[in-house]
Amino acid sequence: MTVALFSVEALGQSEDHLLIAAQCDNGEVLNAEAASRLLTVGAEPGAPTALPANVEPQLEAQLQTQQDSIRRNISERNARYFEAEANKLDGWADDLKVGLERELKELDRQIKEARRAATTALTLEEKLAGQKAIKALEAERATKRRTLFDAQDRIDAQRAELIAQIEGKLEQKIDTRPLFTIRWRLQ
Repeated sequence: MTVALFSVEALGQSEDHLLIAAQCDNGEVLNAEAASRLLTVGAEPGAPTALPANVEPQLEAQLQTQQDSIRRNISERNARYFEAEANKLDGWADDLKVGLERELKELDRQIKEARRAATTALTLEEKLAGQKAIKALEAERATKRRTLFDAQDRIDAQRAELIAQIEGKLEQKIDTRPLFTIRWRLQ
């Protein structure tokens, strides 16, 4: 049996996992539960002994399989995190866009009403006042349009920043430290 400490740092969080690999002399691989139970068996230290040459690579392969599984689970969890963050950003962007588009439609409606009023005005003063109102509303509409485009640019910049931040955090820093290797001999 060999036991190692597997540490993974990803998305600003650190996780430690105990990896246990064990097999019998006949080559039978013990499952994780059986290997964990072996740690509860009482034993006394004996004389140092070397592992058979064919056993060490097999134990290392078991440890590597466990590491790969843990890394895959962390990667899947990080992908869900990224998707959630991207969805939040998209929702915020959609809300902002819908609000600005609603304001633009309202301004278009007000401009139509002002044009109608200016057309039906009887006096020159009323027609001039109507044209001034139209011009003011059109200027406000142009400002809102620029605001919409600026907001979309900000959203794109924030999305790129989010992706860059998460990309940097997604890199997993791993460390594997062997703790001990033991061999039981039945007497």
